[in-house]
Amino acid sequence: WCTFCILRPLWQTVESLFILYRVTGNAKYREWGWNIFQSFEKFARVPSGGYHALKDVYVDNPPSDDIMTSFFLSETLKYLYLLFSPPDTINLDEYVFNTEAHPLSKIKCTY
Repeated sequence: WCTFCILRPLWQTVESLFILYRVTGNAKYREWGWNIFQSFEKFARVPSGGYHALKDVYVDNPPSDDIMTSFFLSETLKYLYLLFSPPDTINLDEYVFNTEAHPLSKIKCTY
């Protein structure tokens, strides 16, 4: 079992919740995303600002790894923002995301 959380594996989960919510409109995906965000706030938020990785997620007061990688802001928090934004914020009919969560406008092909 993995006991640490570097804040990275979660972005794929949050990305999936965002896409699933946008496609289905099912509010449970927003609820799950909100639970994830609240957990970050409770366990990983640093009082001076930012977030830190956790060394052991199976203890009540997890020790800090004292690092925050850039992908947490650029991917995880971006997808959480989009999960709760209006549907016309980066319309999925007009944009796709690359592996780094950057929106790219779709190319309109005419044959």
